[in-house]
Amino acid sequence: MAWRRGDRGPEVATIRATLAGMGLLHAIDSVGVTEPETGSSLARTDAVFDADLETAVLAFQQARGLISDGIVGPATQAALHDASHVLGTRDLSYIVSKPMAGDDVAQLQRRLGELGFYTSTVDGTFGPLTHAAVADFQRDCALDPDGVVGAETLATLSRFSTLFKGGDVSSLVERERARSSGPMLTGKRIILDPGPSGSENPIRIETPSGTVTDAELLWDLTRRLSERMNQAGVEVFLSRPEAMIPTDPERAEIANAFNADLLISLRLDRHPNPQGNGIATFYFGNSLGAESMLGEALSGFIQREIVKRTPLRDCRTHGRSWPLLRLTRMPSVQIALGYAHNLGDLRILGDRAMQDTIIDSILVGVKRLYLLDKDDQPTGSLSVNDLIDYEQHQRG
Repeated sequence: MAWRRGDRGPEVATIRATLAGMGLLHAIDSVGVTEPETGSSLARTDAVFDADLETAVLAFQQARGLISDGIVGPATQAALHDASHVLGTRDLSYIVSKPMAGDDVAQLQRRLGELGFYTSTVDGTFGPLTHAAVADFQRDCALDPDGVVGAETLATLSRFSTLFKGGDVSSLVERERARSSGPMLTGKRIILDPGPSGSENPIRIETPSGTVTDAELLWDLTRRLSERMNQAGVEVFLSRPEAMIPTDPERAEIANAFNADLLISLRLDRHPNPQGNGIATFYFGNSLGAESMLGEALSGFIQREIVKRTPLRDCRTHGRSWPLLRLTRMPSVQIALGYAHNLGDLRILGDRAMQDTIIDSILVGVKRLYLLDKDDQPTGSLSVNDLIDYEQHQRG
């Protein structure tokens, strides 16, 4: 269920209280009295979703890397739930069946990262890597290494956090992994994620060889990109079989099982306004200071290559906290190749030559990521055929 402007009820009161606690809502309350909102709003069953609350929701969504529509749907509800937790208000521990999540977990991960115990992505989920980091910290501080963040562990962590401030350890680890793996594509392991199946409300796309659905187009692009990557020596895995429709968290879990170097997801945007057009690329990042450095770099390389080589409008790159980007343990990007309701985008995407160009652009973007500081060639200048010939020659 989703809540929007005009709705009333206790759920709306909970939304108001959460946003008020974050300092985003100081407005006319649900009965028309001007006052700063407080937790007492939780008791109001007549709370109204008014214009001020909509503005606060929009600000929250923008800060959290969510789609800013002013509607509190499942993704925004989950983010509000995470935001309601502050480090120290509850004990934290690893629960296998349903890992704890929230801003308090993200705060814990950042503090452990500053001390050098946690080197993975600050994703706000208390998983096995966070549990191991907590246990290592406890062990070094002569505490019971049970991996549970209770009062004693939190007090010890707070004392150390005031003495030591480190950098973004996860970004340094990402960069070192890329550097140590070398500039060759040969041997890299990449997950390709074909977008949602499109079985509901499919979009028909006219191509010179016939009509295909958006799902069929994405699957065909993924298959051909896989073949192109295989030619360059990349070991490619798919996040799902063609007939399977996993959720994005399930796709992330599948991707993590492959222990891959990168994940690339191909999608199409959908919007009722047919004027919406262009390509955008997304990586993990949000206002909490968590981001994937390599994910951001890869999204930039791919976005610039595609824009340089095709007529698609540049809608730039953006940090988002979507589950597929947040829950994967490797740098991940999600490419919105165009708008499924825009005839101009569909004409470009339905053209076989343009499809080949997009595929080549993605492969060149990946190559540029691993060249790191050695990449001195202008955008759009790398020849994919020369790149593949070089990779094959190096493999002997």
